Amino acid sequence: MEKIDLKYGEEHIEIEIDGAKSVEYLTENPMKEITDVAAEFERCVGEGAIDSKPLKELVAPDDKVTIVISDMTRFWMRQDIICELLVKYLNEKNGVPFENMAVVVALGTHRGNTEAELEKLASSFVYNHVKVQDHNCDADDLVYLGTTSFGTEVRVNALCAGRKVICIGGTVHHIMAGYGGGRKSILPGVSSRLTIKQNHTRALDPEKAMTDIKVGSGKLAFNPIHEDMDEAAAMVNPVFGINLVVNTASKLSGLFCGNFEKAWKESCVYQQKCYGLPIEKEADVVIASCGGFPKDINLYQSTKSLFNATRAVKKGGTLILLAECREGGGAKDFFDWSVPLKEGRLDEALRKDFTIGGYIFYAACESIRKSNVLLLGKIDPKEVEPMGITAFDDIKELLKNVDFKDKDVYVMPYGGSVMPQQKADYEKFCNI
Repeated sequence: MEKIDLKYGEEHIEIEIDGAKSVEYLTENPMKEITDVAAEFERCVGEGAIDSKPLKELVAPDDKVTIVISDMTRFWMRQDIICELLVKYLNEKNGVPFENMAVVVALGTHRGNTEAELEKLASSFVYNHVKVQDHNCDADDLVYLGTTSFGTEVRVNALCAGRKVICIGGTVHHIMAGYGGGRKSILPGVSSRLTIKQNHTRALDPEKAMTDIKVGSGKLAFNPIHEDMDEAAAMVNPVFGINLVVNTASKLSGLFCGNFEKAWKESCVYQQKCYGLPIEKEADVVIASCGGFPKDINLYQSTKSLFNATRAVKKGGTLILLAECREGGGAKDFFDWSVPLKEGRLDEALRKDFTIGGYIFYAACESIRKSNVLLLGKIDPKEVEPMGITAFDDIKELLKNVDFKDKDVYVMPYGGSVMPQQKADYEKFCNI
């Protein structure tokens, strides 16, 4: 018998695994931590800039500069530290007056920030010296830059047109775009609602009622979401990119600066080698924790662990997901999609009125079909039943439905961070 201890909300859950053939833990690869961030920043924007001139040679004192940063949903990467270093650098080394700089929060279609949140996102120093504002995807002054080869009409924040644009972003695996960060700072980050919708609907197969197989975490080649974003970002043509990779403790591990596209791709390779995990085979049973609160605050956030854990379980196997979900579904429209699901028209409804929350719901339903998903959470079982999830609020009751005897078991203590992959996929994703 083996006992495992996993995070659940702000508690710990103990599970006894009796009679299993094997028990293996799936965790991220060891990651370095940058101890002197200021020194590393100076190096990376200077002689260490990737396929680019040093930043001090790219921006003149009389240039108007826009710095694009991410919103509160990605504050785990602690971009505020880098944003402050960047603003001070531009002022002191490039001679750019504070009044010639602007910071735009790449909200996409997310909710706006309070003034306190804007200060937190950009740092108190930046907030007190530079204008910091949210992007508004419905603003009247968005600038049309052109149409991509995919037919997406690109309209962006006025502060991202005709100025020197520098983007700060965190690189992670992303269910639609392959990887987050980089060009996502532009689309969806500072784009119009229509531009975002036109891009994101390409997550669905153009002919079949399913996700396009070219779309998914780690996938860049021929991914229509990514390639469309890439074209849109090229129209803005950011002068410099700053890409962050952090460990599970949100400590900076990798800093990749320079050419907007090439520096970002190097960060993707590093992210993949750290968080991508090659596995020999899929397991009969996978036990995944989101890593506790706030990562399991709702089901919307917890789907990150669901998607990753599904990659490790055999078809027809059992997936145990520990996700407290104290705030239920999370996204405003998440469980609204249960109605068209029960009526057998989910695909049709999503194509008609595409939303990110709707697609996450859609993709979750696709993942759930692979295995028997048992959820430990404080969520109404009737709400998740249409999705194919059986929910429990007591681990002992849940385990009555699991047979470990002679089974191969994977344990994922931080399910949202680690992405299990077949070896062939791992090698392919590491060669971007």
